Amino acid sequence: MDVVTIESIRDRYWHREESRRIETVEAAERFIDEVGFAGCLTDARQPGPSLYIAVCGRRDAHMPRNVQKDEESSLAWVLKDEIIRRGRVYYGKLARGKALFLAPRMIAPFRALLGVKRREEKTRLSDEARAVLKVLRREWEMGTADLRRAAELADRQTLTRALDELQAAMIVVPLEVVYQPKFTYLWTLAEARFPEEYGVNLAEGVAVEAIRAAYTETAGQAAPGELARMTGIQALG
Repeated sequence: MDVVTIESIRDRYWHREESRRIETVEAAERFIDEVGFAGCLTDARQPGPSLYIAVCGRRDAHMPRNVQKDEESSLAWVLKDEIIRRGRVYYGKLARGKALFLAPRMIAPFRALLGVKRREEKTRLSDEARAVLKVLRREWEMGTADLRRAAELADRQTLTRALDELQAAMIVVPLEVVYQPKFTYLWTLAEARFPEEYGVNLAEGVAVEAIRAAYTETAGQAAPGELARMTGIQALG
């Protein structure tokens, strides 16, 4: 498949055309469902489909330095918050801190490669991450500040590292973004939000092929290392 054909396929499926710009949360969810998984605020400098690029509707979308005054990046941010609140699509910081949206059908494949099983938590999770997890298993959902106090963590940076660790292990997800009276995230257990998807277990080889197939269906083909760069998962390299 030649480069022109590949880019044409990506223009269509990744909404890199003015006529296919994403403007509503419903359209954003359909886009994620079609591509299987997508970045959040990544731009043309990173591989793969992205909500921000789909909002811009062009190949050469670049995130500006002053995002607060940029209409496209602001819309992408608002849509991200609405997607989290609606809970139809998985969102979290996964391997290497990559913020990704996953269509429900892609949760099991990603979890097969990234997930930490309950019996492995003592050896694979830090004490701080397990303290946060203990609170959430008791309370089911909690805001950031209350979670730090309940887990008895020293400061916000420690909590952030613990939450990033739990997101990367696909154990915890943001439930909602709250702006008033002050900005905070509400957090919950991923298995509570996606119980059906968390009941599916896949072998790693099956998971790798499922992710590759989903990507190439809307990307035409993947260059060496492209999937690993997008997802942060070396097994996809």
